[in-house]
Amino acid sequence: MDLKKDQLLSFYKTMSTIRAFETKAVELFAAGKIPGFVHLYLGEEAIATGVCANLNDKDYITSTHRGHGHLLAKGGKVNLMMAELFGRTTGYCKGKGGSMHIADVDLGILGANGIVGAGMPIATGAGLACKYKKTDACSVAFFGDGASDRATFHESLNLASVWKLPVIFVCENNGWAISNAQANHQNINDISDRATAYGIPGVSVDGNDVIAVYEAAQAAVERARRGDGPTLIECKTWRWRGHFEGDPGAYKDPKDQEDWIKKDPLPRLQQKLISLKYATKAEMDKIFADAQAEVEAAVKFAEESPIPDTSEVLTDVYAG
Repeated sequence: MDLKKDQLLSFYKTMSTIRAFETKAVELFAAGKIPGFVHLYLGEEAIATGVCANLNDKDYITSTHRGHGHLLAKGGKVNLMMAELFGRTTGYCKGKGGSMHIADVDLGILGANGIVGAGMPIATGAGLACKYKKTDACSVAFFGDGASDRATFHESLNLASVWKLPVIFVCENNGWAISNAQANHQNINDISDRATAYGIPGVSVDGNDVIAVYEAAQAAVERARRGDGPTLIECKTWRWRGHFEGDPGAYKDPKDQEDWIKKDPLPRLQQKLISLKYATKAEMDKIFADAQAEVEAAVKFAEESPIPDTSEVLTDVYAG
């Protein structure tokens, strides 16, 4: 695909912002400044970036417990996200959602989700709404390899395929369902093979190659907008950290960890940009430095924001 200079530089900027945000989150969590659990997206930046580059504000996404990258790639603001991680009133959910439950309906972000596989039925419902309203919008469900074993995966793919809903199911296969390797819980190598059972396209791509992800997502989004139904995309990748911050990841083979870090998606795109003479290393270093500065400003914004008052504990809480 003949991607333009501006597109590739935009990919690099988004990936740099995610990397800077997550790297800072490591530091902040270790310092005890972020409450609750934090699941980081380090090493997987190319997937959210490549997929969301095909979307607009009318489109929807559902995220996971490892959702910071999805939210930033969909247009989430760094300062509001950081404030939410700090549990402050200026955060996306007024400090009540935290890392695993950030949402912004105005941007089509229907929420990160602490329940494994829970985003898929929500994305399917959003896809039904898009079809019912006769818009050309679509929805994307991000989920991991472990979630593809759950009933919500099969129910969602089945319903979306039968009704030809405009949904793209994106499996971020980082090889681990918490500490359980894929080979221990699945008798297949490619999760995309499961699309065959539902009569829809399934494709596996290198999840550390942002261009490959972008191309696969573009085809799926175009198919969805035409009214031809859903697609299952498996992006093979690797999470650099443990399942959550505090998990040492002792179950990983150090050699595998080393090999995958060599496939870091940022330097790969950087090399592509240099080879095409679209940017110099100094220019890309500046992009990354700007991302770091934006994250530092977001930390300051979060630290200076107020903590929710106890009188607000039931505000914005839905009751049946």
